Amino acid sequence: MPRSKQCDAQEQLSRLRAQFLKRLPVELNSLKAIAENLTKPGFDVAALNELHHRLHKLSGSCGTFGVPALGEAARILEIRLQAWLEDRSGEIDDKIRQSIVKEIGALKDVIQPTENQSDASLAMASDMPIDKTVRVWLIEDDAAFEQELVRQLESFNFEVHLFKSIRDAETAAQFERPDLLIMNVRLHRLSEQDSILLQDRITLKSLDCPLLFVSSTDDFNSRVRAARLGAEGYFVKPVDITILINRMMHILEKRRAPPQRVLIIDDDNDLAAHYQLVLAIAGMQAEVLQQPEAVITKIANFRPEIILLDLHMPNFTGLDLAGVIRQYDEWSGLPIVFLSSESDLDIQILAMGQGADDFLMKPISDAQLIAATRARIERARRLTSLITKDSLTGLLKHASIKEAADLETAQAQRNGKPVSIAMLDIDNFKLVNDTYGHTVGDNVIASLAMLLRQRLRHSDIIGRYGGEEFAAVLAECDQDDAYRLLDDIRHQFANIHFQARNQRFNCTVSIGLADSAHFPHLIGTELLTIADNALYQAKREGRNRTCIARSIE
Repeated sequence: MPRSKQCDAQEQLSRLRAQFLKRLPVELNSLKAIAENLTKPGFDVAALNELHHRLHKLSGSCGTFGVPALGEAARILEIRLQAWLEDRSGEIDDKIRQSIVKEIGALKDVIQPTENQSDASLAMASDMPIDKTVRVWLIEDDAAFEQELVRQLESFNFEVHLFKSIRDAETAAQFERPDLLIMNVRLHRLSEQDSILLQDRITLKSLDCPLLFVSSTDDFNSRVRAARLGAEGYFVKPVDITILINRMMHILEKRRAPPQRVLIIDDDNDLAAHYQLVLAIAGMQAEVLQQPEAVITKIANFRPEIILLDLHMPNFTGLDLAGVIRQYDEWSGLPIVFLSSESDLDIQILAMGQGADDFLMKPISDAQLIAATRARIERARRLTSLITKDSLTGLLKHASIKEAADLETAQAQRNGKPVSIAMLDIDNFKLVNDTYGHTVGDNVIASLAMLLRQRLRHSDIIGRYGGEEFAAVLAECDQDDAYRLLDDIRHQFANIHFQARNQRFNCTVSIGLADSAHFPHLIGTELLTIADNALYQAKREGRNRTCIARSIE
């Protein structure tokens, strides 16, 4: 999030807190008025329910807005009222009524606002630039490995800077930052001496980028020390550079992933707005649902990756909503986290058995809210990736890319914007497998996948259609732009050198292209077929070319 927007969000958080504290005396007077009715003959049970619900909201929000003592006092009263409501005898002792009225009246004396600066700023989203050139810093003294790695990285449009020591890199970091750092373990003394390890940790932290280690040794202690330095990968020489680059791409894509989407359902509007701002500061896209009965429509349109759901709400409880959501197959795996001040363990367990994935207690700190939400979404994304993505390339599987093609073409038809679909196939791939083996063939496939992920836009959707064949869906991209982009990828792939059995060789790719402007009434899977026909035209015309489908044959 840009700094100006971060400041605006922090100011909004401060305003929310000020508004809450300003309204608090009015709310306490209202609670007192409702409570006084309890001492009258024939008191209204509906009023008792309202009192319980409002105390529940108060206990959940006070800690967030800087009056934790009041929140705890409200929680104690809420628990007592809950027991009262569950008493089926209908006989309530007058002394108990008078005691509750007195305690509710005394809530105003518990207001002691504390300094409650939002700690959301501690977890702000990275402003890592999303450009086509990725800056890789390499600290390595093995000349042969260094030369080959640089050559391969530059083939994928990485900008490589070489350093002989970590101190040289630290000096350069005063003027720019790398997107990723690769280090030779032997050069950088993964020592057991805590003082040296601490110094290296401080130095590496100042670079603020993902770290990968390469090493000639593979022992547990070295890996532990690398982990303590924050390494996200450890590669043992001789390194398969294709696998190394593939890990680099996964790391960079994770850092540049689209904002995590969070749906908040809570009848406490101030608290919901606070959560929304806190998550926005952390780089997430959060929306609040005000009408619970519209939950399914909202989920279908917003497609959240997690739902933060209050347990006790009027008209519809959190359990009601979770039950409805779980009735739909497409949302059966959507993470639902109850966020409630409910302290009864039995009720929490009941909630977890009704479709929830977790239960968080209010009040919750900003940092805990961010960490819990982010961790849950990242786990869900990893699971989705395992289900929908090909393990070799990290691209969508056959069925998923076909589904994406249908979704994107349907949206393009609604919006009146173009979409282009391409099919790509590595030329003479069987010869590569027969000559060099399937492991080398896998490296060729992975290399084209990495090139596609690097050269195409973040909004484009790429899949491994099968074997050495790929599909790409380019939203809001017309035929001419798609042709220029894909034909450039074709040229780039032809320039990549592969090494096997002391031989260097190159591969080429043929591409077929179709767009919605020339086939406006076709769905995505039909456009894939048209693009596939154009691909085979490219094969017939001699391979290593891009052909455009202009009409149905």
